[in-house]
Amino acid sequence: MSDSPARHLALQGASNFRDLGGYPTTDGRTTRWRHIFRSNHLGQLTADDIKIVHALGVRSAFDFRGVEERGGGVCVMDEITVHSLPIEPTVVAALRAELVAGKLTAPVALEIMRESYRNYVRYNTHSFRMLFGHLLEDRAPLVIHCTAGKDRTGFASALILHALGVAHEVIAEDYLLTNQFYRRDATAAIELPDDVRNAIGSVEASYLAAAFEAVSSEYGDLETYLREGLKVGAAERTALQERYLQA
Repeated sequence: MSDSPARHLALQGASNFRDLGGYPTTDGRTTRWRHIFRSNHLGQLTADDIKIVHALGVRSAFDFRGVEERGGGVCVMDEITVHSLPIEPTVVAALRAELVAGKLTAPVALEIMRESYRNYVRYNTHSFRMLFGHLLEDRAPLVIHCTAGKDRTGFASALILHALGVAHEVIAEDYLLTNQFYRRDATAAIELPDDVRNAIGSVEASYLAAAFEAVSSEYGDLETYLREGLKVGAAERTALQERYLQA
């Protein structure tokens, strides 16, 4: 029987709020519980949710949403300092363009999703670099999020876990937990076909793989991306591991 804290916190206003603690690393350590959380946005937390998050001691949020997205769901907890690391959404606009052109199908939607992940590496590395800079400043307990907490947040979480030494298969398992916990917004993009909305409302392994393919294409390998793209060299990595791992 495990006495570990709950990984998923069942909040009413943020269905995808999860702890990145408790994952084993390849050197025998474990990621610290109750230090780094990942979530969908914090603009719809209920009074009971606020009590739970307050008890966790969360003091910083790192928000990947674009400008318009942020306006539609401002964090409701004044004690949390929100740091904006904007990555503007592009998927829905691309899907609507294909719909107007009469070319939108589920396979097209899947490829648009994969391309959005590639573009995290091609065009948005600076936002992930800023995140790691904040992580090195010890702002924990902290939460990283976007709107749904699945794509931009999913890639960021994968990078964090990799930097901490978590194995790839464990990282993939954490990424796919979104499909178990995230409650989709039934009113979003209702003009799109159901199979397309299913494709963009969940995650699949090929999305994350596309981001790592772009890492290989642009940087050669993930270690080089950490070092040159994210500016996480040996000293920074050691500092992160000392802060966010336990024996």
